[in-house]
Amino acid sequence: MTGAAASTRSWNLVALPRFVDDRGALTVVETGRQVDFRIARVYYLYGVPPRTVRGGHVHHTLHQLLVATSGALDAVVDDGWRRETIRLDDPSRGLYIGPMVWRELAGFTADAVCLVLASAGHDASDYSYDYERFRRYITQGAGGPEQ
Repeated sequence: MTGAAASTRSWNLVALPRFVDDRGALTVVETGRQVDFRIARVYYLYGVPPRTVRGGHVHHTLHQLLVATSGALDAVVDDGWRRETIRLDDPSRGLYIGPMVWRELAGFTADAVCLVLASAGHDASDYSYDYERFRRYITQGAGGPEQ
């Protein structure tokens, strides 16, 4: 699948097609092209106060694509073995986050809008909010990261 979010990594940046002409720009996200999961839920974050951190959880089964459609924000992703901060500031680039990846969103600019495409509707049982428990599960239960 061209540009799709398939990867051996638990997260990766996805280039989204951008069409620009004198009328403006248009970016597309399609299941089977840019994402390998069926999009079942769409939501967006905006008006996030300065120094606020969103997220702070892991999903057991959910797949997501995050896109800063306006402004910028930092996505901190952590699979229990490595942690990375990725600045989202380009609406033609999305961040795929797979299951069992801790995520925190911070550093929102005043004009930031973060669009989230998710593989399932909201399910409270899919969330875990205890980072230390998550880390123990990964490091003691799943072995080391693939080389």
